[in-house]
Amino acid sequence: MTSVSDAAFREEVMAVLDSFAAKRETDSSAQPADDRVSVVAERSEGEAEELAELRRYRSHLRRHRLDWVDGPEAYGGRALDSRFSALLRELEGGYILPDDGYLRFSVSTLCPTLLEHGTPAQRDELLPKLRTAELIACQLYSEPGAGSDLAGLATRAERDGDGWRLNGQKVWSSGAHFSDLGLCIARTDAAKPKHAGLTTFLVDMRSPGVEVRPIRQLTGGASFDEVFLTDVFVPDSARVGEVDGGWSVVVTSLLNERSAIGREVGVDAALVDRLVDLARRTQNPPDARTRDAVADVVVRAWAARLTTDRMRGSDGTPGPELALTKLLTTDLLRQISDIAADILEGAHVADTGEWGTYAWSELTLGLPGLRVGGGTDEILKNAIGERVLHLPKDAR
Repeated sequence: MTSVSDAAFREEVMAVLDSFAAKRETDSSAQPADDRVSVVAERSEGEAEELAELRRYRSHLRRHRLDWVDGPEAYGGRALDSRFSALLRELEGGYILPDDGYLRFSVSTLCPTLLEHGTPAQRDELLPKLRTAELIACQLYSEPGAGSDLAGLATRAERDGDGWRLNGQKVWSSGAHFSDLGLCIARTDAAKPKHAGLTTFLVDMRSPGVEVRPIRQLTGGASFDEVFLTDVFVPDSARVGEVDGGWSVVVTSLLNERSAIGREVGVDAALVDRLVDLARRTQNPPDARTRDAVADVVVRAWAARLTTDRMRGSDGTPGPELALTKLLTTDLLRQISDIAADILEGAHVADTGEWGTYAWSELTLGLPGLRVGGGTDEILKNAIGERVLHLPKDAR
């Protein structure tokens, strides 16, 4: 593993960020017009422009070998300890940068999954493009009748020459409408037990037979989609893992996803700073109850980041204990949302036009979806109880 000091890395990163973006002001009310406080990237009219700017930023990081600091050198990474990724994210929070929610699945879930299960050809071709957002991927797992019980899915994949024909419906696929690839799980052998007859594929989202329909959410946005697959041809070279061995790929990707939610979705220094500034601007000075509540968030956010870094294995491989990081994150976001609602009172549900007030409602309305995505709180608690604490299995 490459060695570099924290101070030298910090200096290097800040120089790279300074050459691309402006720093955030201490007072968040001085920020640009976009005051959104969301947990997932929302579909917007400026989506194409946002994606273009994100690609420009990721290419900038790539040129300076900062797009995958803890990734293998063979694929353009730096092979640094995972704490340097956390340090990079912390430093990025101090700058006005493009929303990276568009590529969260690509970078944090699919890339490490391909490292473990992909073929050499898949890794060589896809990993650099996924890291720079040249290609963006989505997850095609959940179905109308298979959410928490994902192995009960009905999408079929049948052999067709040197490839497969996929038929079925997927739902709650984040960002499918702007994605180039979809990691899809399908049933390839109905005669086997439901976990054993599944195979995963990388589906070209521009293929004939792929239809994407946005799902309008409580927030007014449409970050999720339903996807219909009708006789979609997928070459066997796009299969990830063994035939009928797709469940192991799914487990790996879900562990990576939960780990990513714990590390990256929302509970960063910038969001906590927004809450602190909201309390200061609105109450001036904040009352004792608000001060205590905000101080608790600051401490818990820091503890959650340290816990996530501590629980990552020395080889960077996530284990079942990382389900805890998603629970920590969603509970902390709930606490932040509750405090913001308490401070804002009516301005939380009625748009007064004041910067940084009504925008908090997007977090409140989007949070229930985050608590379901990647495994519900209840599913994760069962996983922790059974696989980490080794408690008796839940009665089924």
